[in-house]
Order: sequence, then structure tokens, then C-alpha cells
Amino acid sequence: MIKINSRKKMKDIRHKRVRKKIFGSSETPRLSVFKSLKFTYVQVIDDSNHETLFSCSSLTPKLLKQIKKEKKNKVDAAKIIGQEIAAKCLDKGIKSVRFDRGGFPYSGRIKSLAEGAREQGLKF
Repeated sequence: MIKINSRKKMKDIRHKRVRKKIFGSSETPRLSVFKSLKFTYVQVIDDSNHETLFSCSSLTPKLLKQIKKEKKNKVDAAKIIGQEIAAKCLDKGIKSVRFDRGGFPYSGRIKSLAEGAREQGLKF
């Protein structure tokens, strides 16, 4: 008999598989993405020191104002978040990161966020 796994369980399995391979260091930190039904969150994490260097989300007041002003949908908002996090990385001297999509498929908001970060000059 075939077991039917829930979406959350399958996402957790994908996330564990990705985390086995991706490890951020101080030279190339990990860019971790999480999305909920309404919002998108991004963190730049140094796994060797176990610390979050900085973060950004669609709830950040500056970005929230810009998103509401321009009436962007969630995919366009993710692109703006990607551009903002890339700008923060480049200001700190980080040119390259390891992309951790958090078990989510590389499409929609995740893809848009990655494209926005690449446009600003961040390398994965």
C-alpha cells in the first residue's frame, strides 16, 4: 500500500536533504528563504559562527511601504526583497552566498527572489 505524505512532511524532507549539502561560512554565508501564505522572509546566516548576519522580509517597514505604494503582488514583492538583501550583502562586502530555498520548489516567489538578488550582483 502506498503512503500519502502531506505537503508539509514532504517539504521538511526536501529541506533536510538540502541542509545536508549547504553549509554557510563567513566568506560565503547561507541565504535562507522562508515563505508563508502572506509574507516572504530572508536571512543571511553564518553557520560556522551560528549567527544571523542580517535579514529582510516583506514586513520590513521600508519595503512594506514600497510594496503597498506600488501595489505589487507577492512575486514582485519577493523580487524587491531579493534586491534589498543583495544590496545589504554587497555593503558588507559579501559577493557570494549559498542559496537555501528551504525545501520550497524553485518557482514563483523563490525564483523571483533569487533573480532579484542576482540582478543586484549577488552570486550563488
